[in-house]
Amino acid sequence: MSMDPELRDLYQTMILDHYKKPRHYGRPAGADREAEGVNPLCGDEIHVYAKLVNDRIEEIGFEGSGCAISTAAASLMTDAVKGLTTGEVEALIERFHDLVTGQSHESGSELGKLAVLAGVREFPARVKCATLAWHALRAALEGTGEPVSTE
Repeated sequence: MSMDPELRDLYQTMILDHYKKPRHYGRPAGADREAEGVNPLCGDEIHVYAKLVNDRIEEIGFEGSGCAISTAAASLMTDAVKGLTTGEVEALIERFHDLVTGQSHESGSELGKLAVLAGVREFPARVKCATLAWHALRAALEGTGEPVSTE
């Protein structure tokens, strides 16, 4: 599924904005969950932190370094999941993964700003960049403390 050129330009602008000015960057006070994600192929390293209160993400943040896609994806993810329950986050992880891997035939518009990453499905090597922070978030919420890798 090819994307409209104007929409692609808008999405690229949003991705660059989240890359240059990431939201929720840093470790939030009181974080009680954390996990690291590594993408050896691209060199991305993302550390996700969350503070849960009554099974809901009250605070979230991330640190690390990575390519524009992984940093923007982490920034967009933190915006999207703050305030959600762990069950809602798990469902969102699945929907986002289906969107960027092409397993969903939906436009992604129901995912709000996360839809800007729909274009990575056209570049399979970049899917790992877009999903890295999500894998780290899942590990943090599960409380394993084990680093996750895209390989």
